[in-house]
Amino acid sequence: MVRRPNDPEHSRFASLVLLLVSLFSCLLVYAVVSTLLNPTVNPQDSSFESLESVAGIDFGEKKGECCRGIENLELWGAAVKWGSDFKFNSSVECCQACKAMCSGNDGPCLCDTWVFCGNKEACGSRFGECWLKKQKDTLSPDRQEAGQTVSWTSGIVFGKGEGIVEMETEYGTLHIKLFPDCAPYSVTYILELLTLRHCAGCQIYRAESRGQSWDSQGNHIKDAPYGPPFALIQGILEAQGTPFKKIPMEACPTIRSGSVAWIGSGPEFFISLANHEEWKNSYTVFGSVLSEDMEIAEKIAQLPTKSDVWNNINVSVLQRPIPFVMRRMKKSLGDLNTNVKSE
Repeated sequence: MVRRPNDPEHSRFASLVLLLVSLFSCLLVYAVVSTLLNPTVNPQDSSFESLESVAGIDFGEKKGECCRGIENLELWGAAVKWGSDFKFNSSVECCQACKAMCSGNDGPCLCDTWVFCGNKEACGSRFGECWLKKQKDTLSPDRQEAGQTVSWTSGIVFGKGEGIVEMETEYGTLHIKLFPDCAPYSVTYILELLTLRHCAGCQIYRAESRGQSWDSQGNHIKDAPYGPPFALIQGILEAQGTPFKKIPMEACPTIRSGSVAWIGSGPEFFISLANHEEWKNSYTVFGSVLSEDMEIAEKIAQLPTKSDVWNNINVSVLQRPIPFVMRRMKKSLGDLNTNVKSE
C-alpha cells in the first residue's frame, strides 16, 4: 500500500531543502533533495507490487481466534465473574472465557469486558485473576485506571449487532463492525473519534474499482494482473486539531472485500473492494463494512478521478475528496446483517 506523497511532513522537508540549496554545493544539494523529497515508505507502507513477496506475519493466533487486550489498563463495569475465584494462566484464556459468554445469536453478550492480572511480580497473590464484566455502554467503556503502574490487561468483546459505527458520507452511510479482540488499540482510537463533535479532515481521496482483475464477489480472476486499478477506496481518519498517536501493528488477517485497515500505523486507511491474498498479512484490520453497504463503497469507486503516480505506482485520485464523519449507529436502522467475522 502506498501513502500520499504530499503529507505535511514532506512539505516541511521541502522547505528545509530550499534552505540547504543556498548553503551547499550542487552535489550535496542533489543528495539532500533526493533524500528529503522521496516519501519515506517502511515495509508496511510498500507498494502493491512488492506486497506479493511479503511473508505472512505470525502473531501466535489461530484463524478466527483473536484475543488481544490493552496492557496497563483496568476497565470497570458490573462483575459477572469475580476474579478472586476465577483464575487463568494467560490473558488469552481470560478473553476466551468472556467470548464463551457471548456466543449466542440473540440479545447482547452476557460478558463484554475482560480484565486480567498477568504480571506475577506486580500482581502478587492476584496473579491470574480474570474478571469478566458488563459495560453499560460498550462504545464508551468505563475506565477505572490506566498507566504504567497498572498491572491489569483489559479487552472488549462485541456481540452480534454491537460495536458497529457509521462512516457517514454524502453518498450514503457505511456501517463498520469493529474488531476490538483483534485490534484493541485501533478500536480505542475509533471510539475516541466518536466522542468528538466533528471529524474535520476525515476524507476519502482515492478510489479504484475492481476493473478486470476481480469479479463481482471480489475474487481474483485467473491470470489477470493485480492492478491497477487496485479495488479499494483510501482516505484519512484524523480529526484536525486532535493529535494522532501512531497505532501499533495489530492482527493482520488476509484482506477481504469490506476489510477496513490502516496503511502502516495510520491515520491513512483503506476499505478493500476485493479479496487480496496477494498482499499477504501486511495490514492491521480493525473492522469490516457490512455487506449490504458495500454498494456505497462501489459507488464511490466509480466517481470521477484523475491519474497520479505515488512512489512509481499509478493511482486514481478523486477529483473531489469526499469528507465523512464517524458516528454511533442509529438505533432506527432495522435488522442489519451484522454477521461479520474478524478473521
